[in-house]
Parts: sequence; structure tokens; C-alpha cells
Amino acid sequence: MYSIGDVAKIMGISTSAIRFYDRKGLLPFVERDDAGRRKFKPNDLNFLEVIDCLKQSGVPIKDIGHFISLCMQGDGTLKQRYDYLDQEEAALQSSIDRMKSQLAFLRYKKWYYKTSVEAGTESIHFAPGSNVVDPKTKSQYQEALQHCTDLRDLIDLKQSKADN
Repeated sequence: MYSIGDVAKIMGISTSAIRFYDRKGLLPFVERDDAGRRKFKPNDLNFLEVIDCLKQSGVPIKDIGHFISLCMQGDGTLKQRYDYLDQEEAALQSSIDRMKSQLAFLRYKKWYYKTSVEAGTESIHFAPGSNVVDPKTKSQYQEALQHCTDLRDLIDLKQSKADN
């Protein structure tokens, strides 16, 4: 049996988070001793890992509670639990894809500004005779990206001693 402090250390979760999960009804499997202290069994750590993973993935507490409720019902809910996790995986993958796209755009903009800083002007990216970004600028970045061996060299400014 583990105390809440033991579990917090083992799992890398704060005791306040574990207490929060308990207050929200996510730990119906946890036993208590005569003094009311939580006593965790080794298998309880598996549940906590699932709870924490879902929480960190942005799943609402009520949905995590529903999933734990399905777990407590036994084998009759195996397919429901699988389907639920399948939906959560798809949602998380969609978020990851969206974030990857945002990261790629941010890196493009870093390159844009890095090269502007190095040139001393943003106008290197403007269409001839204008102050509008040349549509070819993004393809220039894509070309540089394909040929670079170190992304950091491509997008990061080198700090001079005067900048520090």
C-alpha cells in the first residue's frame, strides 16, 4: 500500500492534484484506512496514470469520470472504453497536427525575421517596388528548409556579445 505522498513521488503528480481527482470522484477504487487516509494499491497507479494522461491531454474531468465509471463496471464495458480512447486519440492527433502546423508557420516567421535582421531590412522579402511581402518568400524558406542540415542554424539568430 502507498500513501498519497508515495504516489505523488512515484507518479510525478502533486498531492493536491491527487486530492483534486479524488474530490471530483475519479478515484472510487482507492481505499482508506481507519483514520481516513488514502491507501493506494499498485493497480491504483495504473488508473492514476490513465487519469493524468487524459487530464494532460485536455479531456474534461466529467469525461474522465465517465471513463473511470466504465472501468469500474467491468468487462461489459470493454468495447465502450476502447471506443472512447479511440475518439480521444483522434482528437489528440488532430490537436498535434494543428500545433505542428502552427509551429511550422512560427519557424517560417522566425526565418523571415532572422534574414531581415541579418540584411538590416525587411524589404529583402518585398515584391520589387513595393512594401508587400513577395509571394515567393515562403517558397524560398521551403527551399532553404529542404537543404538545411540544422533547423536551428536556419531560423535562430546568432547572439552577439552586444545583445547579451
